[in-house]
Amino acid sequence: MTENIAQQANPPSSDGTATTKPADGADATKPQTQNPAADTEAPPDKRVLGVLPNYRTANATDQYTPISTKQKLIIACKDSFDYPLVLLGGGLAGISQLSDSDPSYGQGVKGYAKRLGAYYGDEALGNMFTEGFMPALLHEDPRYFRVGPQRGGSFGHRTWYAFSRIFVTHTDAGGTRFNYSEWVGNAIGVAISNTYHPDTVDWRDNAYKLLEQCATDGVSQILKEFWPDMKPYVRKFFHMKPAAPPASD
Repeated sequence: MTENIAQQANPPSSDGTATTKPADGADATKPQTQNPAADTEAPPDKRVLGVLPNYRTANATDQYTPISTKQKLIIACKDSFDYPLVLLGGGLAGISQLSDSDPSYGQGVKGYAKRLGAYYGDEALGNMFTEGFMPALLHEDPRYFRVGPQRGGSFGHRTWYAFSRIFVTHTDAGGTRFNYSEWVGNAIGVAISNTYHPDTVDWRDNAYKLLEQCATDGVSQILKEFWPDMKPYVRKFFHMKPAAPPASD
């Protein structure tokens, strides 16, 4: 397992973004890290591909600092109530409409609206339980700690590390263990979804939905791991200019 790799990150601020806490006597205006290589890494974007919410990704450092329950809930809310999640729900609703899954919803505009609400609800419930409620209850950290190229590792190693975080997570005490928040949180979300997915309440359907949700989270973490590496090539391909740095005071 790769859990022995230092994956820790600085705690996010009250808005859920990662910040650096200076050591005693250190210049508070300068970033403080334990690993010099981390100084060259920019903070993770809040959107992957400019669209997908990415509020719980942090760069790995050598000193782990837990985040508060409030910060966990802020991260969960930002990931759950961001507009791209509605777009994702709309895409899934369209696929469902074309394949006529959930036939109880019917077809037409009314059927699509029901599917949109249901699929958006699936994603939002999953995020709230896996990133907010369960981490707060179980004292687990919902953040994804990105390794990045500065810490070494092959493409295969980084890919497996990113996907395996659906099985391994940090505790607030600084250790690692099985990611109960991911699996129990998604299981609760799937159970609740039975109330508005009347055609998929069989245990086999529920097992499939649970695996699908967790696997989707694993794939999204692979995107989060490699997005900073991909971004320059994507910008070049689409002839996009780099974002302007914030103006200094």
